[in-house]
Amino acid sequence: MANKLWEKNFEVNAEIERFTVGKDRDMDLYLSKYDVLGSMAHITMLESIGLLSKDELEPLIEELKKIYAECENGNFVIEDGVEDVHSQVELLLTRRLGDVGKKIHSGRSRNDQVLLDLKLFTRAQLREIVTLTYELFGELTAKSNQYKDILMPGYTHLQVAMPSSFGLWFGAYAESLADDMLFLQAAFRMTNRNPLGSAAGYGSSFPLNRTMTTELLGFDSMNYNVVYAQMGRGKMERNVAFALATVAGTLAKLAFDACLFNSQNFSFVKLPKECTTGSSIMPHKKNPDVFELIRAKSNKIQSLPQQVMMIMNNLPSGYFRDLQIIKEVFLPAFDELKDCLRMTAYIINRMDVNEHILDNPIYDPMFSVERVNNLAAQGMPFRDAYKTVGLEIEAGTFKADKEIHHTHEGSIGNLCNDRITELMDSTMADFGFEKIDKAENKLLGR
Repeated sequence: MANKLWEKNFEVNAEIERFTVGKDRDMDLYLSKYDVLGSMAHITMLESIGLLSKDELEPLIEELKKIYAECENGNFVIEDGVEDVHSQVELLLTRRLGDVGKKIHSGRSRNDQVLLDLKLFTRAQLREIVTLTYELFGELTAKSNQYKDILMPGYTHLQVAMPSSFGLWFGAYAESLADDMLFLQAAFRMTNRNPLGSAAGYGSSFPLNRTMTTELLGFDSMNYNVVYAQMGRGKMERNVAFALATVAGTLAKLAFDACLFNSQNFSFVKLPKECTTGSSIMPHKKNPDVFELIRAKSNKIQSLPQQVMMIMNNLPSGYFRDLQIIKEVFLPAFDELKDCLRMTAYIINRMDVNEHILDNPIYDPMFSVERVNNLAAQGMPFRDAYKTVGLEIEAGTFKADKEIHHTHEGSIGNLCNDRITELMDSTMADFGFEKIDKAENKLLGR
């Protein structure tokens, strides 16, 4: 069969096209409005250096605004026979305005177009991830403050270890997100640099004003070296993927804890009933399906950096078609993580906490460290105190004192949630989203 396929020119060409295009047309729909935005900035710059006249620029901008609206409304399509989003936009302009539509490609390559589209798409998606992460942080902090005085067992090796609290448990995940936000910020800063003008990776003989397009699109700076701009493809996606993965890692661990603590053997928390499902044969079951799916999706996202890295890791400088495949794993990952963040925030907000866990004497031994520390504070050497309490436990004479007094920073009695919030708010303040809004709205005439 393979020989017949290769012997027939038409069939070979069609099969080669199917293979090389792959899912790229579908992936380009993620990028469509950003391609339009980039074209608006590019042609504004072309007019400033004399490659377009003002009379040509104005109708082009107006049509691009209409196409942008079509993208936002979900009405933009890449027609059969049209290779990609860049070609579709140019085709629409040429249909509506004639040959002037063909001029928008001057000084560009599809390589720097897709680089720009990916940068604009990614910074917008990162902004949404940042917002949702901050909202989940708020839910966790609120729950931590609400239940700061409710004790629960802490575990090591899945063995009951020492007293913890719901304030500590919820607050731990809040602080984890505060650290994760630093990864998102670093990814955002790397993303928010302008590659436009690098063309196919070696610049252009046109006197392009790259500073102008950088300002028009609200970038912090540009990818200055045109070869590095192309080398940055794949690198940006990999580093952003690491940022997404670190958020996903926090969600996966939280989901596992919640599933465990929701089980009857623990009964520490109760999930909202709409987030559980029943069994087809066991009428008592309330399975934590939403958190199980969050765990699985989050673990899948944690594999994303490795997928990107393996696609681009052994490529030399310059453009290669391998990079197209990155879009297939990278672009959809944002929606998946956003769904996980929304669902987690929803459940945390509605989660009920068992305030009487310690009524069960099975947890009494976890107060043994408190007893050891009290004896040591009274002057007994720590190792002697440890042995004394150990013998009491073995003899069955140990009596748990559940009145505990932890005062150091970050402990049960001093959660430091206000300081953790200050850390998070400080990171949030440094993103500079307002500059992007101002630039894009000006370009779109809003």
